[in-house]
Amino acid sequence: MPYHLLFGESDPLRIRFAVSPLWETQSAVRVLARPRQQGYHLPWLRRIAGAARELDLAPLQLLMPERGHSPDFLYPPPLGPAASFEEELAAVRGVDPALAGPDLARALACTPGAAGSPEGRRLLADPAASVARLAELLRAAWEALVAPEWPRLRALLEADVAYHSRRLAEGGLERLLGELHPSFSWDPGTAVLEVGSYRGEHVRALGGRGLVLMPSVFIWPEVISGFDEPWQPTVVYPVRGIGGLWSPPRERTPEALARLLGPVRADVLCALDEPAGTTALAHRLGRAPSSVSAHLAVLRDAGLLTSRRYGHQVLYERTPLGIAVSQPDAG
Repeated sequence: MPYHLLFGESDPLRIRFAVSPLWETQSAVRVLARPRQQGYHLPWLRRIAGAARELDLAPLQLLMPERGHSPDFLYPPPLGPAASFEEELAAVRGVDPALAGPDLARALACTPGAAGSPEGRRLLADPAASVARLAELLRAAWEALVAPEWPRLRALLEADVAYHSRRLAEGGLERLLGELHPSFSWDPGTAVLEVGSYRGEHVRALGGRGLVLMPSVFIWPEVISGFDEPWQPTVVYPVRGIGGLWSPPRERTPEALARLLGPVRADVLCALDEPAGTTALAHRLGRAPSSVSAHLAVLRDAGLLTSRRYGHQVLYERTPLGIAVSQPDAG
């Protein structure tokens, strides 16, 4: 069912991108209970299997219906483009129980029998205690499931934001919205964005608040839109480049290229399926940042890479020559 977002005159000027470690945490919890979303994440699932067994994720997963509403207060739109997990969790802890109670009830009502289950009754009986308890579960899930992989995940998410920000600058709002996800449909005549959604048909006027666009690693292949008042309207879409997220670099490096450039330098080039910074590449490759930085400089000087600053870091990406060299069969 579609979700309709109605843009006013000033709303296109208030579109912003954001990256949310809290959203990725709840999405990771959701993936554990959704086999149809696990295909791209099998290496990660194998790594975290033991840690996941030690967590009691049932209260969180009870609030994640297959179809319908999930509590907005548990993972609200981030306050800034790159809020930390601690900042986002503090916002969850500070939510008004009078707001959390109806949000919990609405989510539980989407799963038959959930509200009347022992866990459901416990969640509804004391919203303030439930907020504190759920926040602690999110913290435990973050530390066990997502934090060890966050440099890799953040690099991919920030690369997506950098790419789409550039596309917005080059082609405007219509091109951006047309590329984010196949379920997006933008009508420039009425200034309405229609988004395929599992939450049912809904209409919301942005009302000058603009729109948050948030890439997500674990949401694939879905897209989520919504967030009711008082939260800012937000659309969460699958990040670009997820196919190579968990692949070891050696699996992507042609042997001939390794002989030409050297194995480490070839790995660095082939790991840049999406723009990334030195620290993220070093983490991905299991190399010292100083070593990766030196190889990046050589590849850039050779015309195989280009670099640009994004926020607090420098992102490297392959030039057309670098793409041709690293993917000889692409053409």
